[in-house]
Amino acid sequence: MKPFVPQLVYIEPKALEYPLGRELKDKFEKMGVEIRETTSHNQVRGIPGDTELQQYRNAKSTLVVGIRKTLKFETSKPSAEYAIPLATGCMGHCHYCYLQTTLGSKPYIRTYVNLEEIFEQAEKYMKEREGQITRFEAACTSDIVGIDHLTHSLKRAIEYFGESETGQLRFVTKFHHVDHLLDAKHNGKTRFRFSINSRYVIKNFEPGTSNFDERIEAARKVANAGYPLGFIVAPIYLHENWKEGYHELFERLSNSLEGIDTTDLTFELIQHRFTKPAKKVIAKRYPKSKLQMDEEERKYKWGRYGIGKYVYKDEDAKDLESSIRGYIAEYFPKAEISYFT
Repeated sequence: MKPFVPQLVYIEPKALEYPLGRELKDKFEKMGVEIRETTSHNQVRGIPGDTELQQYRNAKSTLVVGIRKTLKFETSKPSAEYAIPLATGCMGHCHYCYLQTTLGSKPYIRTYVNLEEIFEQAEKYMKEREGQITRFEAACTSDIVGIDHLTHSLKRAIEYFGESETGQLRFVTKFHHVDHLLDAKHNGKTRFRFSINSRYVIKNFEPGTSNFDERIEAARKVANAGYPLGFIVAPIYLHENWKEGYHELFERLSNSLEGIDTTDLTFELIQHRFTKPAKKVIAKRYPKSKLQMDEEERKYKWGRYGIGKYVYKDEDAKDLESSIRGYIAEYFPKAEISYFT
């Protein structure tokens, strides 16, 4: 899979007051990418397309260069204490992704150039928790690796936290374009995680992302560069022959990581869930999707901000959790399972 290149770029005028904003404008001009001006990264107008679906697909290949004005970091439990806002949006087309609804009518990709201000805010949060480790998640609202070969914002964040005494960085990706990150001075303060899944899920629900072999090749590179390594199995999905599919996943993963030190390996396990708004959006954007979202087959669970979601019923969830934990114990007995949710 080739690295992402936007078909269209919007730039906020104030973004050009920052070195990264000017650098990106110059880069895209040299690449011959069409550049337009926008007053706000949240109010982009004029994305081409005759239908809503065409506009959605074009938005997925549109990059907006802007300033992050809201510097209050959201919490990011259970993976970290805070989400650090380096970017928003993703070029992938994963059918199940929660960004389908959280980004709503703004599925274009945004990158923020006021990095020093973002890092200063991170410093304030760390001081509030003086003496404690403070973890920052960089992939709550984006797949930051997917655009970092263009922006290098993530690389700067890795090196910033590499010099921190109590701060740690975390992010997850479905992309394999990691070569520019291998020489970053991370000092073991950044956990590099890859999203993995059964063949069925990757084939049917994750278009526009790197394939399994590409992700694992990148994971080997990352581990050899000294990064702490982790994997997120998400969403864990009840498909036909799912037990065989997930067992094969961990068998393949074990074979692919042969020779890699896995004593500090972590796994995070997240069962498939959806909301009613997400179901409507997914049906509109991916009308031929095989993704099963039968509310009668699920358990309703209240979420943050009063928005409920449908997860698997208790018996199914317990079967999923015990099976996946068993496969991990079989192939990676020293690994840590951070959580199942």
